[in-house]
Amino acid sequence: MPRDQVDRIVAEWRRELPDTVSPAMDLGKRIHRLAGRLQEAVRNETAALGLTSADFDVLSALRRTGEPYAMKPSALASGLLLTSGGISNVLRRLQQDGLIEREADAADARVAWVRLSPKGVTVAEKVVRAVTGAQERIFAAATEAQVTGAADGLRAILIALGDRADGDD
Repeated sequence: MPRDQVDRIVAEWRRELPDTVSPAMDLGKRIHRLAGRLQEAVRNETAALGLTSADFDVLSALRRTGEPYAMKPSALASGLLLTSGGISNVLRRLQQDGLIEREADAADARVAWVRLSPKGVTVAEKVVRAVTGAQERIFAAATEAQVTGAADGLRAILIALGDRADGDD
């Protein structure tokens, strides 16, 4: 079996501090390397469209909700693991660029909604297609079965760690 960079790193740790080497180390290092490659692809694709990774996260979160493509800022922030200040900065920038609109809730003026503008829907779809295309290119050298197997294995690990969808028991 061919060796990769993580194999080299793990072998070096096995030589230097063998008690630190475990399947958890191996998996963690592989996830870290893969995450770096995926984050770089997202940054490249979003930057080419004049957006940040945080802009992408907000636009894609709004677009995947379906029409009318609206959420409360607090739900966006918690779903994207952003602070209230962080989400405010992103929303301000997206509003200035005409990609989102803000409106008060008709039933409760204290509640504001963030909604994709028509331009925002177009840009969201364009950036989601660009990012998913980059992800496809990254995984193109692997078989579909390898990618599916890895996704299934990581899903099982995340669920074991308590990362469940809302409402799942």
